[in-house]
Amino acid sequence: MTSPDELAEVRERVRARYAGAAAAVMTGGIPGCGQSCSDEDGTGAGQYSGTEQAEVPGQAVTASLGCGNPVAVADLRDGETVLDLGSGGGLDVLLSARRVGPAGKAYGLDMTDEMLSLARANARQAGAANAEFLMGHIEAIPLPGQSVDVIISNCVINLSGNKAAVFAESFRVLRPGGRFGVSDILAEDHLTAAERIERGRPVGCIAGALSFTEYRDGLAQAGFTGITITPAQQVADGLHSAIIRAVRP
Repeated sequence: MTSPDELAEVRERVRARYAGAAAAVMTGGIPGCGQSCSDEDGTGAGQYSGTEQAEVPGQAVTASLGCGNPVAVADLRDGETVLDLGSGGGLDVLLSARRVGPAGKAYGLDMTDEMLSLARANARQAGAANAEFLMGHIEAIPLPGQSVDVIISNCVINLSGNKAAVFAESFRVLRPGGRFGVSDILAEDHLTAAERIERGRPVGCIAGALSFTEYRDGLAQAGFTGITITPAQQVADGLHSAIIRAVRP
């Protein structure tokens, strides 16, 4: 089991990495993020269509450091409440806010002051009155139980040093019938924990990715059903981006 000191160390490394990325964007630069980025600009913007990128401010696109596009698979509906775990510069929140409409709500949760400032500025520029960004940790979501219809996340859960807590909290805040639809980085089952950390470090998996089996088992232990994991692309030797879906019964 990871110790509290080790968890705090992981969290601080993640915070520093994303604070630096936000600062780079706000000063007109491009954040670096390793091989998990999908396009030549050094961001994760290549996972989004030109139409989607045109829906939001340019800095929200530039700040994207994800490995997928959870909004594309979330099947968001008018009037729903959606929560993005590790919302960064706000790209997925702003896209979600448009899809759930004025009757819906899109929350973003992030622990980095710099990213929250950037996301809130992007929301103001986009006129997204139904988007709200919260300070907090994905292991302790600052929302009431059964208050969310959909949880999304773009390659952030792999950064957590306590993924079981993330799954438990996700289950807690989802309403019955609520959907969990995220992009994340997973490891092939044969890799050891040390190999996952070593191979994942260049693509930002600071805490080490779960294996496919561990991810599925973790969601099931939290209470989720209907779990599907679909590999998308290899991001390092033995590591893959994947789309994960599950339901709170």
